[in-house]
Amino acid sequence: MRLLQVDSDGKLSLNEFWNDKPPYAILSHTWGVSEVLFQDIGNGTAKSKDGYVKIEFLSQKAAERGLRHFWIDTCCIDKSSSLELQTAINSMFQWYRDAAVCFVYMADVFLGPQHGNNTASWEVAFSRSRWFRRGWTLQELLAPTSVEFLSAGIGAPLGDKKSLERHIVEITGIPAKALQGQDLHFFSIDERMRWAQNRETTREEDEAYSLMGLFGVFIPILYGEGKQRAFERLREEIDKRSKDPSSSKGNFCLHSC
Repeated sequence: MRLLQVDSDGKLSLNEFWNDKPPYAILSHTWGVSEVLFQDIGNGTAKSKDGYVKIEFLSQKAAERGLRHFWIDTCCIDKSSSLELQTAINSMFQWYRDAAVCFVYMADVFLGPQHGNNTASWEVAFSRSRWFRRGWTLQELLAPTSVEFLSAGIGAPLGDKKSLERHIVEITGIPAKALQGQDLHFFSIDERMRWAQNRETTREEDEAYSLMGLFGVFIPILYGEGKQRAFERLREEIDKRSKDPSSSKGNFCLHSC
């Protein structure tokens, strides 16, 4: 796992960790048109990208929590390597689960004097946010213990997964107990599948791949196979897992193991 760090001289660097990872903050967001990619960190072009503001934002929020390291999917994964991409997708749920805090950058929710500070104004935007319609953000909502929502622009705090629980339940249909960290095996396969309804991904196969962590299974990433085949393989693996004696109620855990 690669983690970002801003050195004392302000230089941004990527450091790789294997077994012993330091405490880190993690970002959940929706992609824009000019994100900082892995190659941009190495060749010095990161600051020229619009997405660099998210790195500055996350660095500041992490530092406020006393965290030196942070992770963002745009540039901490070398997506030109199919092996690394496979490993990252298989590990993503765990990386979000293990983060000290997950900050959600709501790119379409603004809070400030110029946008109106009253609660009603941002709550409407919050409920309609694109973040709740994306496929990958489902696991990013469920996996971490600490999830904090922040507005676009100034990054004003909107609340966390606990304080906004009622709103999130209404928006997503996900039961409060799942948001509170109850092990996901307590919820049926069909119920967990319903949580992903009406969510979209840029690549159609990711609609299936993004659900692996919710079911504790892994399948090879085969872009080009199409959504239907990806879901068929996902369901086959889930069915095998559910019939495996070692995945009984006492052993099949996603949150607390």
